[in-house]
Amino acid sequence: MPVRIRLQRHGKKGKPFYWVVAADARSKRDGKYLEKLGTYNPNTHPATVDLDVDASVKWLQNGAEPTNTVKAILSNKGVLLKHHLVKGVAKGALTEEQVEERFAQWLAEKERAVQALNSSLDKAKVDAKAKALEAEKEANEKRAAAIAAANAPEPEVSEEPAVEEAAVSEETAEEALAAEAAVEEAPAEEAPATEEAATEETPTAEAPAEEEADEEKLVE
Repeated sequence: MPVRIRLQRHGKKGKPFYWVVAADARSKRDGKYLEKLGTYNPNTHPATVDLDVDASVKWLQNGAEPTNTVKAILSNKGVLLKHHLVKGVAKGALTEEQVEERFAQWLAEKERAVQALNSSLDKAKVDAKAKALEAEKEANEKRAAAIAAANAPEPEVSEEPAVEEAAVSEETAEEALAAEAAVEEAPAEEAPATEEAATEETPTAEAPAEEEADEEKLVE
């Protein structure tokens, strides 16, 4: 009976969840199976795999053929490596202790690599979240500034310059009136001077009469 190690679909629509099973190659994809070997959840990042390594190695030793997807899963979990090491025990090249030691060393290295990947992913998530918060904060500040500018009262126009201009215009008008008054008073002040000049000139008009009186005296 040909046996295949394949995935059996479970889970909800849009969120598949798979069982890793050893089943008869002639059975339906989601039909009966011989043994459940583990689970595969592609909904997480990275994907989560829970697998029975020793049971999977036994099925491989018994001739079970994995599908391409399951083969990648088995390789990622070290099943293919351990299967290769067990073949070395059958040939006498390795002991079971050496197989377990090498497999444990491989698992430790794999765990460190997974942890480094998870750390980088977590750091990327934190950085992305910080950038998103910073962008949101900047947008909120711009929005608040725009609202404050829209609600700000209009500046009041000061009326003091107008008052000063009015005062200056009044002073200018007063100065003009004073100048006009001065111009009108100027002829009145000059009039007495004209009369005085006339009075001073009158004696000169009488001078001939005096001279005639003197001549008459000389004649006598």
